[in-house]
Amino acid sequence: MQIFLYLCAQFLDFAMARILVIDTDISLATVLTDYLSSRNYQAQFLTSGKAALELMEHNAIDVVLTELHVDAINGFDLIREIRRRSPRLPLVVLTARSEREAQIRAFQLGADDYVTKPFSMDILICRIEAILRRVREHEENKQKVFDLNGHTFNAVRETFDGEHMSSREAALLLMLCRREGEVVDKHAILAALWKEDNAFTARSLGVFINHLRRYLTPAGYSIIAVRYKGYKLVSNEHP
Repeated sequence: MQIFLYLCAQFLDFAMARILVIDTDISLATVLTDYLSSRNYQAQFLTSGKAALELMEHNAIDVVLTELHVDAINGFDLIREIRRRSPRLPLVVLTARSEREAQIRAFQLGADDYVTKPFSMDILICRIEAILRRVREHEENKQKVFDLNGHTFNAVRETFDGEHMSSREAALLLMLCRREGEVVDKHAILAALWKEDNAFTARSLGVFINHLRRYLTPAGYSIIAVRYKGYKLVSNEHP
């Protein structure tokens, strides 16, 4: 039951979705990120395509909103590079360029949507949420049984090598397994599994992380705590 609740809550109201805005128009980017934040998204903006790629290298992002005119890298090249690194990352072009050729090229390179300026903030939110719904449906159909160096975690049965786990342990390990090698934001974990984000639930999360280490250490896996960010599941055999 807890697994089902996690899957439903992962994008509940999409409140914890992390959105990166890439635009050299600082005024517009500020207004847009403030508006997204008012809708309970985690939003930030950068003016440099190169800086955006560096940020995405070390931080989990759920949606990218990018202009075609950005600093340090051509907008089309930026789309191509983002798609090369993250084939499924939702990417929306926000641009003043309305010509047909630019739209076609952006979609061919892997953009999920193309919005021309000026645009309605409410309509943009609807477009973002439509994309996130598709992502959620994909996540619900993803793998639920994992081979961890010869040890089996079954998220449906909530077992590790046949040993029964608590529902919350299984839901937490599922989040980590699905993003193996990446930092899973601790606030997203708390929102999905505890439905609250405070000092008490953060301590409880730490306790459950230690519970999981009991299963994972014999399997040659570690859970690394990344300060101020979250947790990352890594294989000791393939660091």
